[in-house]
Amino acid sequence: MITMQVNGEDRTCEPNLNMIELLKYLGLNPRLVAVEYNGEILHRQLWESTIVQNSDRLEIVTIVGGG
Repeated sequence: MITMQVNGEDRTCEPNLNMIELLKYLGLNPRLVAVEYNGEILHRQLWESTIVQNSDRLEIVTIVGGG
């Protein structure tokens, strides 16, 4: 298991997950979130090739619709 920080809280997951797999593991819909990865916005086209590492810092924001 690896440990990372997600929205300020320590979380663990299996090693070698890419960003899409991690979001699904966390119960999030990848189509409805934006991700800041180690201090920088991570563009969606990089999610599949970005493997989450031990001690990474993520901020995940859920997109909410409505009026």
